[in-house]
Amino acid sequence: MGKTIKLGLLGSGTVGSGVVKVLEMNRREITERVGRPLELKKVLVRDTGKKRPFLEGKGIEITDDINAILQDPDIDIVIELMGGLHPAREYMLRAMEAGKHVVTANKDVVAQFGQDMFDTSEKQDVDFLFEASVGGGIPIIAPLKQCLTANRITEIMGIVNGTTNYMLTKMSEDGCDYATVLKEAQDKGYAEANPSADVDGLDAARKAAILASLAFNTRVQLEDVSVEGITKITPEDIEYATDLGYVIKLLAVGKDSEADGVDVRVHPVFLPKSHPLASVNGVFNAIFVRGNAIGEAMFYGQGAGSLPTASAVVSDVIDVARDIIQGKFGRVGCTCYEQKRLCPLEKTVSSYYVRLLVDDKPGVLGVIATAFGDAGVSLKSVIQTSLKVTDHAEIVAITHPVQHAKIEEALAVLKDLPVVDEIRNMIRVDNERG
Repeated sequence: MGKTIKLGLLGSGTVGSGVVKVLEMNRREITERVGRPLELKKVLVRDTGKKRPFLEGKGIEITDDINAILQDPDIDIVIELMGGLHPAREYMLRAMEAGKHVVTANKDVVAQFGQDMFDTSEKQDVDFLFEASVGGGIPIIAPLKQCLTANRITEIMGIVNGTTNYMLTKMSEDGCDYATVLKEAQDKGYAEANPSADVDGLDAARKAAILASLAFNTRVQLEDVSVEGITKITPEDIEYATDLGYVIKLLAVGKDSEADGVDVRVHPVFLPKSHPLASVNGVFNAIFVRGNAIGEAMFYGQGAGSLPTASAVVSDVIDVARDIIQGKFGRVGCTCYEQKRLCPLEKTVSSYYVRLLVDDKPGVLGVIATAFGDAGVSLKSVIQTSLKVTDHAEIVAITHPVQHAKIEEALAVLKDLPVVDEIRNMIRVDNERG
């Protein structure tokens, strides 16, 4: 059948252990699909004394010395699953410089140093694959780089963070507040002790940068992504969304317009219940794509977890192994061959939900409507609700599509009105299906 293709694994945590399991439980199928056996030869760990039952009795060498893998001439493919920027970036670069192919699930490195990786991959004539960096087990990187390349993709929109989707789902279904669902997510292991990367939208922003770069064939850096998290979402916002026919989701949004340029954002959205993403609940992820030939497509599945993510990693390993047999590498390298202009946040266009606490007296609604109108913001609908225990009322307005600069101008005016006690929230509204 030919020479065994040998692997080196950096990291033996949740996904690393999953890779070991997938390679073992699907060994026969993988060997048939590759045409040669794959063998995990060495694993890099921080503590060689720690018990790792999934590695025992398999003849796999455990080491805490990166050079034991990078300088091993028998190892053809390095799988990086350490996470974080450093030293993962440096280890992957060194691996490619040593003539080894690299497979990773590292969204941080791909989002911030993707160009370094692609440049080194091309220079060294080796593969660099990263399917598991976005969407866990959901295939999306390969479709964007290969299966959908006959299209001009104009929009990509996704639920790409399972923690926040779980939290928003629980808030919607159970009426719980943010603090309660965060604690529950931490207790279940969905959220870290420091949940900032998830709840502030940073994890989704890294994935948005990767997806937009691939979808629109232009390099989008992490700093190009406008980011807003879910920490301000309240049960009241969830209730108003439900009453108005929406659900609230934290979305990674990318749009490519010839008139306005590339617009990439992460933020909560009022999503019509008819939208395909609206029914994606719990820890599941989904990515919605609109292209000028395919129309609409959606990729759905488990966006994290040991075996789902390992599935994507091992699939990349199989692709690289096939390339090794064929002797053809970098078949689909960096696809960021254009330099499209970015649309600044103030020029982005959306409808908005605005919730205000105001004085409960005659004429207030007219004052509010005038303030919106003077700023050039047209209102689609307005709800006024008197509060039982105060002399205040809540006004909820849904605007027609308007530039972000205009809604900010309106909020600045509203904030200074004597009849407005508080601007309680502002959330974008997707009305394309509403």
